[in-house]
Amino acid sequence: MAAGARLETMRRRVRLSRLALFTAIAAGPVALGVAVMSGPTTVAAAPSDQPTAVRSTAAAADPAGYAQVFLDAWLRSSADDANSAQARLAQSLAPDVDLPDPVASAQPKPATVTAVRSAQREDGEWAVTVAAQYADGRLRYFVVPVTADASGASFAVISAPGAVAGPAHAAVGTSPYGVSVPSDGDLGSAAGEFFAAYLTGAGEVDRYLAPGVKLAPVSPAPYTAVTVQEVWGAEEAAAAEQVPADGTKIRVRIQVEARDDAGLWLLAYEIALKARSGRWEVTALESGTLQDGGAR
Repeated sequence: MAAGARLETMRRRVRLSRLALFTAIAAGPVALGVAVMSGPTTVAAAPSDQPTAVRSTAAAADPAGYAQVFLDAWLRSSADDANSAQARLAQSLAPDVDLPDPVASAQPKPATVTAVRSAQREDGEWAVTVAAQYADGRLRYFVVPVTADASGASFAVISAPGAVAGPAHAAVGTSPYGVSVPSDGDLGSAAGEFFAAYLTGAGEVDRYLAPGVKLAPVSPAPYTAVTVQEVWGAEEAAAAEQVPADGTKIRVRIQVEARDDAGLWLLAYEIALKARSGRWEVTALESGTLQDGGAR
């Protein structure tokens, strides 16, 4: 009975709403607007299972470069000459850090300084490991503590660097290139011609690329001659005596000997190739510089 009463009430409300609307239409546009604006409004609640928009925050900026610049200036400065350019730079990056006080027979200044690892701590603090390499071959590592603001827009070195051991050597996994390929075969010859064009400017690189692949040669050409030394493939098809059927894809690692005015240099590359019309064509140079047009 209760349900029937509620249903009858709803029906009366609908009839009254229709009557008011028809009356407004008869009375003219103004009354119609009033009737529409004054009518009951139903608001539907959003389903609870709808995804909620989440505003993501930008990743914290890595202060490795900041720590590198500081350590380079700090190692080249001295408390006895606080007005030197390097000392002023170090103090501007770390106002509360004292300058070193080397003696006259101190070790030479570093030849290069390079950040090699960053570890983020809590409360916006970082520990940046920086390597200092000297002309006599010595290599020393320092950890530089750096603090960053919430936005990652400003940094400061909060204490003097500390000498630490260098990063441990990671274990090297098994290489996927386990197929020995003759360097004087079709594949080795194609690779040699490609790298001669790529590194010495001898010929056009495009003639060795698969259709749709774009790759600019190294410019200016750094070497005068290139010779293939070793070729290793990831697929058995790389060692085939003849170029296989069209569309066959392989990946190879190639070691070449490059010559310039300073001597000989052993260089290694990973490339992908595809067989087409009885020849191997390069589809990718695994260096991040290739714009692959979908041929790979």
